[in-house]
Order: sequence, then C-alpha cells, then structure tokens
Amino acid sequence: MKTCKEIAEMWNVTERTVTAFCKSGKISGAIKIGKSWQIPDDAEKPADGRISSGKYIKSTKERKPLPIGISDYVRAQSEYYYVDKTLLIKEFLNQKPLVSLFTRPRRFGKTLNMEMLRVFFEISEEDTSKYFKDKAIWRCGEEYRSHQGKYPVIFLTFKDVKFDSWEATIDKIRSLLQTEFGRHQELLGSERIATFEKEYFIKIIEGSATEVDLTSALENLSRMLAEHYGTAPVIIIDEYDTPIQEGYAKDFYDEIIGFMRIFFSGAFKDNRNLSYGFLTGILRIAQESIFSGLNNLTVNSVMDEEYDSFFGFTYSEVHEMMKYYDVSDKEAELKDWYDGYRFGNEEIYNPWSVINYISKGCIPKAYWVNTGKNEVLEHVLKVATDDITERLYALLQGERVIARIDQNVVYRSLSEDPANIYSLLLVAGYLKTPKKELQEDGAYLCEVSIPNREIAAVYKGEILSHLMQIGAITRTTANKIAESLYANDLKKLQRAITEYMDKSISYYDSGAEGFYHGLVLGLVALMDNQYKIRSNRESGDGRYDICLIPRDNRYPGIIMELKSETGLSDEALESLSVEALEQIHDKRYDLEMRNDGIKNILKLGISFSGKKVIINHALSMKKE
Repeated sequence: MKTCKEIAEMWNVTERTVTAFCKSGKISGAIKIGKSWQIPDDAEKPADGRISSGKYIKSTKERKPLPIGISDYVRAQSEYYYVDKTLLIKEFLNQKPLVSLFTRPRRFGKTLNMEMLRVFFEISEEDTSKYFKDKAIWRCGEEYRSHQGKYPVIFLTFKDVKFDSWEATIDKIRSLLQTEFGRHQELLGSERIATFEKEYFIKIIEGSATEVDLTSALENLSRMLAEHYGTAPVIIIDEYDTPIQEGYAKDFYDEIIGFMRIFFSGAFKDNRNLSYGFLTGILRIAQESIFSGLNNLTVNSVMDEEYDSFFGFTYSEVHEMMKYYDVSDKEAELKDWYDGYRFGNEEIYNPWSVINYISKGCIPKAYWVNTGKNEVLEHVLKVATDDITERLYALLQGERVIARIDQNVVYRSLSEDPANIYSLLLVAGYLKTPKKELQEDGAYLCEVSIPNREIAAVYKGEILSHLMQIGAITRTTANKIAESLYANDLKKLQRAITEYMDKSISYYDSGAEGFYHGLVLGLVALMDNQYKIRSNRESGDGRYDICLIPRDNRYPGIIMELKSETGLSDEALESLSVEALEQIHDKRYDLEMRNDGIKNILKLGISFSGKKVIINHALSMKKE
C-alpha cells in the first residue's frame, strides 16, 4: 500500500488531487486509516476528463439542472446534477457511533444528506438499492451494501418550525409527528404491537395527543418499530435546534428546552430500541442539558476532521461541476466569492451559493444570505462591546482576529460573555479559522477571519442595517456620506452626518466619544470597495482614530481624528475640530500612508457635541 504523496509522485499530479480521487471513490481499493488514505500499489490513475490542448471545448450535450432547494435524495440524484456524498455512509459504518450530531451552517447540505441516510437504511417495499448502485458507496463492497434497506427509520426535520409562540410551535411538532407516524401505519395491523400501544399510535395520528404525550413519541415509536420488525430503528432528526433558536428570539425558550430535553432523552438516552441516531443543527446546545447524561453522543462540528468533506463542496467537486457546465473560466471569481470555509482540514465552498451562481449565469451575488434572516449577526450587534465592534470592523477589512472558540456556545451565553460572539459566528458560517490550537479545557484558540466576499457583503449590510434601526439612518444618508468622501465635498459630508444626528437624538444622548467613533466607522463601511478602513492604529508618534487607505490611486488617503465634549457652543465646537486637525499634523499620523507611497492625503478634524458636528480639513499633496 502507498500513501497519497507517493501515488501523486507516480502519477505526476498533486497530492490534493489524489486525496480528492480517494474521497470520491475513484481509486479502487483505497481505504482510509485514521486520517490518511492507503492506496494499493497497482491502483490505476482515474481519467480526469481534461482536454490535452488546454482549450475548453463547449459541449452541446444536454445538461442536468442544478438542485436548487431540492432536499429529496431520490429526486436530487436522478433528475439533477448530484454531488456524490454517499461515502458519508462508509465513514459512519467504519466508526459506528451510536448517536451522531453534525453541526454545520444552514444550507450546507445537512437535510439532503439525512435524506440520503434515510433512503439507504430504510426498509421499503421498493428496491431502493437502485438509487445507490452507481454511487461511490456501492463500490466499497458487500460489507457496506449489506446495510442497505435493512432498518426501519424515523425521520423528522425541524427546519420549518419557525413560529412566534410556543403554542404554534408545539402544534407544528404535533403535525410533524402525525405525518411521521402516518408513514408507519403498518404497525396498526401488527400482531406484535400491544393494544395500548396502538391506542397511543391512534392519538398521534388523529392529532389528539397532549403535550405530555408528544414528549414520549420518539421513544414509543422506536419501541413499536423494533417489536414489529425485529430490528431496532434508525432515528434521524434534522435541524433539531431551529425551534430552540426561535424560542430564544421569541421568548418561549424555557418551554422549548423543557420539551426537547424529555423528547430527545426518550429517543437517544439508554434506548434499547435504537440502532443508530443522527441529528443535525447549527449549535450544540450542550449547556442547556438537552442531551444531559447522553454519554453515547458523538459531536462532529466544523472544527473536527471526521466527516469534514461531506457537508458543502470540496475544491475537486466544484472543479468538476464547473467543467460540466462549461464555466471553468469563472472558477477564480467563484472561489473569491464562495470558497474560504474550513471544516476540519478541508477547504469547503458554500454549496447553496455555488449552485445558484452557476444556475444564474455566473453572476456573483450574496445568494446564501438571502435564504433567511441573519439572526446571528442581529444578536451579535445588539450585545457587542466597543472592543468587539472594533474587531468586527477589522474583520470586515480582511484582517484576522485572535479569538477563543467554545463550541458549546448558545445565544443565552452572549449576555453572560460577549466574547462568545466569535464562537457563534464561526458555527453559523460567518467566520473561518485559518489557524487553531486546542486548549486544555477543550476550547480552541484561533485566528478567525471572514471566509469570502459574500460574507463580507453580509457584514457590511447588517452593520448598516443595525445603524438604520438604532439611529433611523436611511441608505440615502449613508450613500451621501460615502459620495461626499469620494468627492472631497466636506460640506456635504457635514450635512449628511448632521442629518444622521438629528434622527438619532434618543440614541446618542450620552455623547460618549466611543459612540461617535463607532458611528463614523459604520457610516464609512460602504466604502470598503474603494478603501481599506483602519481604526486605532499606530502611525507616526501616536494612534489615529480612523484611516481610509485607498485601493486605487485615484482617491486620496483619508485620516480622521474625532473629539467630543458635551454642551459646547458653536465657537468652542469649531475650536475643538481645529484641535483635532492639529493633532493629525503634530502626531504625524500620515507617516504610514506616506511610507506606502500615497501622495494625496485628506486630513479631517471632526468634533461632536450632542447632535452638532463640525469638520475642519487640510489636504496635503506630495510633489513629484
């Protein structure tokens, strides 16, 4: 047996290409031992399908559509372009954990993968092996094929349980259980099922079960299925934490936590009538004791190497997809917008955005963020301290921030320690971890950054939206501020900031300088395509407040020094802005930009008092 590196040298390809071949099942006999692949010495190199001339010739063949919003495995793999993730089954059967929790961001293929597991494992009158015979799992041998179609399956997805009240939420859960019990009506005719069990079954089917009855639904159904089939079922719960997140946002958190604790305990804790259990979600929720005492639970998060390539698209999968749709020339743009995630050790693309980008004619847009509200960022902005706000702007400028990542973080923990913001943003898909180091307490010390241009656009939009909510700012006002800086029209800039102040009086009354600093940072956030925005950095003989470094020489560099005092007269406010401008000169804040070759620098001394603002300026130009 040889390693990927040895095979790569033999075949004159990259080690990454060989690893991709192994993961997609293209190398016969390749097996994964621990974290490394072992390949037979006589393995043949798979054909890569590339054209030797280097020119991509457009094909006239009819292509399958992309599966936008399709979570039905049978339809997805037969009617649409399907990225084969069936080796997830092999990985699972190799490890055989009793209960597995997969935490990944939304729209990263969790539901489709759970549907795939259901179709693979579930007993059916139909021969469902036909849906796998051309897939990678079938080439893995009888050891894995023997599990196909051999288990009763309980399947629930909570992805649409999004309601404003506990009453509506429990009604929806009642309806989902009614539908799932309805899939197993063969139990009503079974001689192996006791009469009292059938009576319970009928209550669920008729929708007359109480809330207490519903807490035992998974436990009771799993027992009846095991009695009828003589085989313990597989239980699959998709997006288990969606109603919990809604409960937090809509003030019925205690009710949903109390229900779920009993509901999941009956299904997964000491349940003899369980072959395997699968759950997916965004958060672990361990602190809420939903899985209290469940010592057979294996958690697989974005930080773990196991299963790292099965949620989202890998580089090789995207490469093949773009060749298929004859858009390989757009690969760099797609990577810039939708790549950058890191699950375990695997580089991952956002699958929802990739398929939308290709299907919409390769127009780069924020597709993923338009699939629902960005509650995570909303919560973050509400509790962010000045230091965290500063770091969020640093992230927006493409910088890395050091953060402690605790995978057990939940929404409630934000009020206890706002630093948990970074953990929440990571698991929800708003950050990536270029570097990580495991700590003794199980947390990670990480460098975190924004994954790609799509997520950068989300940050910018949400920060501006937050300012609009707290200060009644309009996008027109924000655009005026950006335009006035582009044009060096300082009178227009002063009017635009004053307009914002007039509409924000109830919010800014405290008049703290930190507020004005954050305000101006937010207002210039729209300019990050033209400028790199820096804040509180050392330059010259001190630390400037805000610096806008041009990405294009057509624009001047901009340095802002902000000062504020309460109750100032117009004359005193004018004097304070002059003092701010002189500080830029005296402290040589422009030294960093000068050293970087920026010739024209606009210096702004900005003073605030309540809702009043004065701007003084100087434009220095370096002669050739």
